[in-house]
Amino acid sequence: MFGIPGKAAVTMTPIAARQIATLMGQKSAQGLRIGVKKGGCAGMEYTMDYVAERNPLDEVVEQDGARVLIAPMAQMFLFGTEIDYEVDLLQSGFKFRNPNVAEACGCGESIKFKDQPAA
Repeated sequence: MFGIPGKAAVTMTPIAARQIATLMGQKSAQGLRIGVKKGGCAGMEYTMDYVAERNPLDEVVEQDGARVLIAPMAQMFLFGTEIDYEVDLLQSGFKFRNPNVAEACGCGESIKFKDQPAA
């Protein structure tokens, strides 16, 4: 919907694509839907859910066996985002490098988008 022809709405690092493909297989899911919702100290939070079937309005990005579906209401907020998967001594998880984010809270769990009014 908000894409540029020939360019994926989001990209995945190879490690993120492997992790998503693995999770899809473990959960017998058709993909991983990402979105945003109101919440957190900065105003918005990312959401991730396994999906059994695609919503016709989802933007679909496929790479190396991984399938990410972008919820319709989140597409304008996520365009240009790189999804990564990081592992360190204390935690592991998906990281979003999103050029549309103006600021993030100290814990890294919530974000504020450019031109978004304060919550």
